[in-house]
Amino acid sequence: MQRKDQQLQSIIMTNNLKKGRVVKALSGFYYIDDGQMIHQCRARGKLRKQALKPVVGDFVEFQEGNHDDGYLMKILERKNVLKRPPIANVDQAILVFSRKEPDFSRLLLDKFLLLIEHQEIVPIIVISKMDLESDDSIDQYIDEYRLAGYQVIETSSKDHLGIEELKAVFKDKVTVFTGQSGVGKSSLLNALDIQLNLETNEISKALGRGKHTTRHVELMKMYGGYVGDTPGFSSLELEMDPVEAAVAYHDFYELSKHCKFTGCLHDKEPHCAVKEAVEKQIISKERYDNYIMMLNELKKRKEKFYG
Repeated sequence: MQRKDQQLQSIIMTNNLKKGRVVKALSGFYYIDDGQMIHQCRARGKLRKQALKPVVGDFVEFQEGNHDDGYLMKILERKNVLKRPPIANVDQAILVFSRKEPDFSRLLLDKFLLLIEHQEIVPIIVISKMDLESDDSIDQYIDEYRLAGYQVIETSSKDHLGIEELKAVFKDKVTVFTGQSGVGKSSLLNALDIQLNLETNEISKALGRGKHTTRHVELMKMYGGYVGDTPGFSSLELEMDPVEAAVAYHDFYELSKHCKFTGCLHDKEPHCAVKEAVEKQIISKERYDNYIMMLNELKKRKEKFYG
């Protein structure tokens, strides 16, 4: 009789489940938006035993409780998930790189683009601190990335440059707001919405980089979509196969269809459409060289792993 009661209770719980999106994870609690309100829930023990950890952005089923003591019961299928920062179901990523303080790093941007596009996330490049004068090649870089098909937005939180253009990209999207530490992500978010009042720090001139001022991942409603303010990165790990890297960039993928050999890595193979595009200056030589550097890193890792 007791077992039947437990089965009946399980059926009732299943029928009463609601669906929503995790918008914040903090101290063992998950805050779930069902479209009308935010529910505070703990993960059900079954999820913990299966080593399934919900992350911000997950679509989930949950049991509503009293006084914010509900239970997250099931994680629904993800279209993508990032490990660092931990966030799922991302539509686009705003990659913030400063013109100066810290100096613009093309290699790091190319690494970000490789990782983001591998996850089938649309990247939007934002160059911050455009009000700072610098003897650099930033205009050339901006032109090259635009020629490659990337959207590039030039911004200055101080002068409000590019803020209106940036506001237009959020509608109906889940957007990751990330980039190198200290480039002014929080300042840009504050410029977008002065009510946020996110903590900002000055760049440590001794270290040449910023401190990690954002301590957890959270999705915030903004301009018809969700924006994730995520911790800055000090390093990035490439976790993909060399063959996957060869088609991660959207333009490399399209060109690879015209390579002579299937699975072309665009390295030493003859009749390679990507290398031909480099020769014709359709793809910049510096960007291609950065790709080869990362490809070699992946090859070495694969050789080391498989002996």
